[in-house]
Amino acid sequence: MNEFRNIVLPPASAATVDREMRKTALFLLSRRTFSSDPEIPSLYSFLQPSIFALKRTTQPQDSNSPNSLKNPTSNSVSEPQKSNLEATLHQSLLSNNTDEAWKSFKSLTNCSSFPSKSLTNSLITHLSSLPDTHNLKRAFASVVFVLEKNPSLLEYESVKTLLDSMKKANTGAPAFALVKSMFKNRFFMPFEMWGCFLIDICRKNGSFAAFLSVFHECCRIAFDEKVDFMKPDLVACNAALECYCREVESVVDAEKVFDKMSVLGVRPDKTSFGLLAYLYAVKGLNEKVIELEGLIGRLGISDKRDFIHNLRGLKEGEGQGFSIETCIEVVKGFVQNGNYKSLANLIIESQKLEPSSVLAERSFGYGVITACVNLNLLDKAHSILDEMNAQGASIGLGVYVPILKAHRKEQRTSEAAQLVTEICSLGLRLDVGNYEALIESSMSCQDFQSAFSLFRDMREVRINELKGSYLTIMTGLTEHHRPELMAAFLDEVVEDPRIEIGTHDWNSIIHAFCKAGRLEDARRTFRRMIFLNFEPNEQTYLSLINGYVTVEKYFSVLMLWNEVKRRISAEGDKKFKLDNSLVDAFLYALVKGGFFDAVMQVVEKSQEMRIFVDKWRYKQAFMEKHKKLKVSKLRKRNFRKMESLIAFKNWAGLSS
Repeated sequence: MNEFRNIVLPPASAATVDREMRKTALFLLSRRTFSSDPEIPSLYSFLQPSIFALKRTTQPQDSNSPNSLKNPTSNSVSEPQKSNLEATLHQSLLSNNTDEAWKSFKSLTNCSSFPSKSLTNSLITHLSSLPDTHNLKRAFASVVFVLEKNPSLLEYESVKTLLDSMKKANTGAPAFALVKSMFKNRFFMPFEMWGCFLIDICRKNGSFAAFLSVFHECCRIAFDEKVDFMKPDLVACNAALECYCREVESVVDAEKVFDKMSVLGVRPDKTSFGLLAYLYAVKGLNEKVIELEGLIGRLGISDKRDFIHNLRGLKEGEGQGFSIETCIEVVKGFVQNGNYKSLANLIIESQKLEPSSVLAERSFGYGVITACVNLNLLDKAHSILDEMNAQGASIGLGVYVPILKAHRKEQRTSEAAQLVTEICSLGLRLDVGNYEALIESSMSCQDFQSAFSLFRDMREVRINELKGSYLTIMTGLTEHHRPELMAAFLDEVVEDPRIEIGTHDWNSIIHAFCKAGRLEDARRTFRRMIFLNFEPNEQTYLSLINGYVTVEKYFSVLMLWNEVKRRISAEGDKKFKLDNSLVDAFLYALVKGGFFDAVMQVVEKSQEMRIFVDKWRYKQAFMEKHKKLKVSKLRKRNFRKMESLIAFKNWAGLSS
């Protein structure tokens, strides 16, 4: 509960109700009939610092005494005052003014009065629904106080809402304290309305020990006081069994739970018998296993017979066809005692018995490692793998696959890539689906080196379907603006016939370099592309032009135009031709650069190809860049440029 210790909350008022609430809660803690000592610090940390302070300098020394609840200091309240406070409470709840609602509630209870039943439960429900610890403490304080003073005011649904919020906040100790307060004050709710919350909290925390006292008290109330709706259900009985069979490993206590189930009329299921069978197997009680098997047969639970046979087969080396449930029980039995060597031996022996044709997902090793993953014991799975390697065992693919899937899920992509390399070195081969999933996971968390490593492994083991993973890597690098890695990756795989590389792949890299302002890299990529006999297209030149214009390298655009002009002259309309976008880009850049001879060449080509040109844009470009350029000055220096300028101005309609 460390998350509650550092929360700074406003101090509680010195009103009498606060003292009574604090003393009530502490009195509850002192009556620990159904809880164990380890719960105390957790509960205290939940209540502190503001709702139930354990030490207050303004309180007398004996303020925590349970006897002090017998004669609380109280004030009286008139009916008009009570009505006003209830109206304020009601309006505060409607307007979600939580602090004002809490203040009104405390004022009423300070005067030995309570709001109406509906208002009391509305306040509890409201406080329970808020996503913060402070108001969850308020809700807990309110319910415990009402349970002690006037439990008839409480409704089942309000308590259920509070317990649900406690489950979501994983506040186990207060939840158990609340239920025990219900027992103490004989506020009995149907078990089905609250038991599941406590079980979920225990399951989340990995231990059902705290649930045992509540379970036994429910059984007592149901048996002795004939309160039938307090009977624990099958899920609760299995939770108690799980604690006695797996945590405590007590045969006597586990069998007592079965006896109680019989009296309660709760029919055991395969989980119930599986837990007991596991305990018998761990304790080496083979006769009990046989006895239990016979009982299961008489009850008609046929699927559990397979489970028992498999458990007995563990010691006989017959471990084939295990279900995941069986494997989970096996893992808990071995790993709990740190016996990785024996479990590794068991997998090795099972691999010898399994036919060579068995699928990886059907092998015993796959089941055991999957069980480790399901139990959040991935590191233990690695320990088993290390032990198998240490023994020089031939490890089947089924042992690796669950670990790879777990690494992928947890985005431990570097470890996954290393494991795949190890798998390949053993001569084992993953299917294309596993490779693609691992590469996608690596790219999603920007672990590019792992993605490259996995792709190399795919190529080395001669997987034919490379296109999907290639596109995943290229797309991911594009999205994350890494053109230098795109270029290196493309250069590495460009000669692989299994990957269909085209001009568009090079265009993606050139465009990314240009967008990043890395024009020299873009130019080198362009030259590399041509060297490898990939034909540039309109998009190639468009990306380069836009990149050069951004940094005002208009001469580079002129060089590109000369290259395009040669291609058009040499190839005609067969492979490459100008389009409207490319003409527009060339004209705009060349006008900006003042290369009017080239401008008129582009104009001429556009007219030949019947490409429409909007002259207005180039008029604007000229006026922005060359407004002061005079023909008379050019006549003396460069006659050809003068003629080109005059031709452009005539074409654009700029002549005076």
